[in-house]
Amino acid sequence: MAEDRLYDVFVIGGGINGCGIARDAIGRGYSVCLAEMNDLASGTSSWSSKLIHGGLRYLEHYEFRLVREALSEREVLLGNAPHIIWPLRFVLPHHKQLRPAWMLRIGLFLYDHIGKRKLLGPTRTLDLRTSPVGAPLKPLFSKGFEYSDCWVNDARLVVLNALDAAERGADIHTRTEVVGAQRKDGHWEVTLRDLSGRPRPGGAEWTVRARMVVNAGGPWVDRILSGVVGRNQAHNVRLVQGSHIVVPKLHDHDRAYIFQNGDGRMIFALPYEEDFTLIGTTDRDYEGDPRDATITDGEIDYLCAAASEYFARPVERASIVWTYSGVRPLYDDGASAAQEATREYVLKADPGEGAPLINIFGGKITTYRKLAESVLAMVEERLGRKSAPWTHRAALPGGDFPADGFEAQVARLLADYPFLQPHQARRYVRHYGTRARLLLGDARSVAEMGEDFGHGLYAREVDYLMTQEWAVEAADVLWRRTKRGLRLDREQVMALEAYMAARRA
Repeated sequence: MAEDRLYDVFVIGGGINGCGIARDAIGRGYSVCLAEMNDLASGTSSWSSKLIHGGLRYLEHYEFRLVREALSEREVLLGNAPHIIWPLRFVLPHHKQLRPAWMLRIGLFLYDHIGKRKLLGPTRTLDLRTSPVGAPLKPLFSKGFEYSDCWVNDARLVVLNALDAAERGADIHTRTEVVGAQRKDGHWEVTLRDLSGRPRPGGAEWTVRARMVVNAGGPWVDRILSGVVGRNQAHNVRLVQGSHIVVPKLHDHDRAYIFQNGDGRMIFALPYEEDFTLIGTTDRDYEGDPRDATITDGEIDYLCAAASEYFARPVERASIVWTYSGVRPLYDDGASAAQEATREYVLKADPGEGAPLINIFGGKITTYRKLAESVLAMVEERLGRKSAPWTHRAALPGGDFPADGFEAQVARLLADYPFLQPHQARRYVRHYGTRARLLLGDARSVAEMGEDFGHGLYAREVDYLMTQEWAVEAADVLWRRTKRGLRLDREQVMALEAYMAARRA
């Protein structure tokens, strides 16, 4: 990257919003630079419930515009990334002591009809006494409803947006902190610090120029305003902590569950990484540094108790194999309870002296693409229009096959690489889609895949992630690019860390 280059758009933050904006902007002909202080998707974007959904419970808070937009986006994103997004049917048992059945029917009728739905199946009523999906539940739940949403590999969605942006010409810098930004002569001067530890000509700090800055810092958006831009006492976001637990799978079918709770909230129990069930999420206000968020004992007890209210086999603390916790940056609308705070995104522009600043507050993974289009409308207003919106029907890297074509892709990969086990081929297509062939290259045997770090994680895949997808440390590979961290033991993780350290040297 030439340090004297003047970019059109400089994006702070490598989460889903920042990477989605960078991708949209570069595709419209603007020059783009993005800086992320950690790894891509290392914040809120990888702490989600892994769903592309309209938000059934948001209907109770009358957020109809948000739900409509989110519902219409489900099939857009499914069509753009069918390798990392796929349909998921949800079972909602009727709890007689909570919301009445007629209320659930009305909510699901709206859910089916206020958004565009062509690929996803409609709601249907279930007799849980005879349906296989009722078997894991307590006998008292005799009636339920089944509806459609989608699953997403959230961290990979972020990486693929960044990858597409980079391949179109954007400069993407991970482990690069923005330490200062000031307006000068009608543009921004942005000071960056390299946190990677790699030797860099000219030192660890340097400056770039940009016509516009987009603050997509997520939970850190106010801190960026205060500490980087110099807007003292900025307070626009409400930090809400959401935590999840992972246990060995609680059922053998492919459905997810959504459970009502006595406090008015709902939780999910989702099929996860083939052998596990993911249970979440909580909603509690959070104070402090978002990177320090960890699940509390109270949250663990809450999730275990809420799931045990429905499952015949209790969910116990001793069965938990992993937990994760993150902070959602919701726009502070003054709501009294965390679960009532709006999930709408809010964009605020500061035009200041000819060098605009756009700040992003809130947002959901499901609506990231629409958020990016809204930001680009503001970019066009200030920098002039270069080309039309384009991401609606543009496949993300590896997603250039039909929404119902996953199994066909697996069959083709097995035909081209017959040494693969079927489960391995499925994982490669789930993670990389048609780009699995770039990863596998000329390999013709398992031996040519390189060192096996355990559970099918070979050196060839690690090399691909390091050279193509900004992976630097073992955690980048194990918890964001893949979820092999659920399976590898300590010795295997140490071997991976040593291998990656040697590759970086």
